[in-house]
Amino acid sequence: MEPKTTVVVDDREGSANVAQHFLARSDCEVFIRRLPLGDYYIAGRLLVERKRWPDLVASIVDGRLFRQACRLAASPLHTIVLLEGSEEDVAECAMTREAIQGALISVSVILGIPVLRSRDAEESARFMLYAGRQVQSVISGAVTRAGHRPKSKRRTQLHILQGLPSVGPVRAARLLERYGTVEAVLTARLEDLTLVAGIGKVAAERIRWAVSEPESRKYLCAR
Repeated sequence: MEPKTTVVVDDREGSANVAQHFLARSDCEVFIRRLPLGDYYIAGRLLVERKRWPDLVASIVDGRLFRQACRLAASPLHTIVLLEGSEEDVAECAMTREAIQGALISVSVILGIPVLRSRDAEESARFMLYAGRQVQSVISGAVTRAGHRPKSKRRTQLHILQGLPSVGPVRAARLLERYGTVEAVLTARLEDLTLVAGIGKVAAERIRWAVSEPESRKYLCAR
């Protein structure tokens, strides 16, 4: 008998239809708890940020998508963004197709996070289980060399930081040298950012604008 696949569902997703499909399956063991990142943690290997189209648009508007994507890109786990829904759902949102495509290009091409699709909650659950098991299978059967890291963490961190407004290779390197981690840069205060060589008040304001929560969220379409 095959062992059950472990599925951890973020408690904020606990009432979602996807969680109910996981709970109804006999081939997985489901835990509902608060995840520090992502919505679903599959097989101890795969971290999934699930978004329905209205939520995707809302997260583009309020800046959550960029912040979430930066944190996902910095994670040592395999990560994906899973878009759930149909083209009709996109048509109901007051955002141009070009704006949505631009955001998804930033996530997938610039930050390197796969953006995949599913039709509905049931397919999302099936897809996540299949993907998590595939990742687990490949890693379990892979031969690794001691000390071998195919992707430099520093290179990844610099790549993420260059996605911030007004930040090129030189400024990214200086930010990383001062703060040590991407997360520390994203939470740095405006006045502290201006202490980094080459980053003036205007650049610091642009960085804070990109990573800060707005005082009041104005969604273009409902969650």
